[in-house]
Amino acid sequence: MALDHLITARAAALFASDLPYQWHPGEAAVEAAISGALTACGGVDGCVSVLAAAYGDHPETAVPRMRWARQTIDAMRSVAPVCRVGQQTPAVSAR
Repeated sequence: MALDHLITARAAALFASDLPYQWHPGEAAVEAAISGALTACGGVDGCVSVLAAAYGDHPETAVPRMRWARQTIDAMRSVAPVCRVGQQTPAVSAR
């Protein structure tokens, strides 16, 4: 799965989770919420269905929730990965 598709899928799952969008959760809470939403919704397609239904039924609340989900996922990506013993660090390409 391409990186942008993965980011979008994680944001959709976070959107479909039960975390309140005004909250600023830690990484562990976000990961747990994403995992829980994927399980509860039956995968990414189910999460996207929840997202689409929210935009259709309540666009006034769906827009800020999706903005929060994307910002939360983007903030997690901006944190440098921690190298644990026995793991290799990901290659970084120079631009």
